Amino acid sequence: MDIFIELAKKMSMTTMLEQLGEGMIKSLSIFGITLVLSLPLGLLVSFGRMSKNPVIRWIAKIYISVMRGTPLMLQLLVVRYGPWFLFGIRLTSDYNFPAVIIAFTINYAAYFAEIYRSGIESMPIGQYEAAKVLGFNRFDTFTRIIFPQVVKRILPSVTNEIITLVKDTSLAYVLSELEMFSLAKQIASSQTSFMPYLFAGLFYYVFNYIIAFVMERVEKSLSYYEIK
Repeated sequence: MDIFIELAKKMSMTTMLEQLGEGMIKSLSIFGITLVLSLPLGLLVSFGRMSKNPVIRWIAKIYISVMRGTPLMLQLLVVRYGPWFLFGIRLTSDYNFPAVIIAFTINYAAYFAEIYRSGIESMPIGQYEAAKVLGFNRFDTFTRIIFPQVVKRILPSVTNEIITLVKDTSLAYVLSELEMFSLAKQIASSQTSFMPYLFAGLFYYVFNYIIAFVMERVEKSLSYYEIK
């Protein structure tokens, strides 16, 4: 009898790990796609925020204000159900995952935009003037002189946002996307066990530790002007 109980426990543990593995893949997908899309979009928005055109500048400013001033959970709901309530467009459950990606991307792009802006505006005006004297055009000045230094300056802030993004993936449950934490909660409820929460917590911790370690190595590799 004890053998059957132990076998059942092992099978239950295996099933739980498989289910959590599926949730982990979903969490990693949300994280990866959001990061790839929001980083360049944030740079584009930061250009709009610093534009000399007042219309573009204010549009970017309002966008950033709304994205940072409202909860991500609310933005998820607006992106998912807004088309129906505003335009009568009925969307199936297949739209859930794209809605998660859209909401996460436009939310994090706003934060990255302000990080980019702070880094770009912190650069001394003399570097622009020196580049102009040397014959660099505006594009080359930014890509070859300004932006590499900006990346070094903003890396700690970007790292913090990336770590926050990892944890925010758990909000995808709002649109019935079963990522890591949602599955852990379901399994813990069905099996009356705390183990799924421990595994989920371990996943978040280890993944964030890896991100912090990698970003720290990148930051050190960019410390080319420090005296050794």
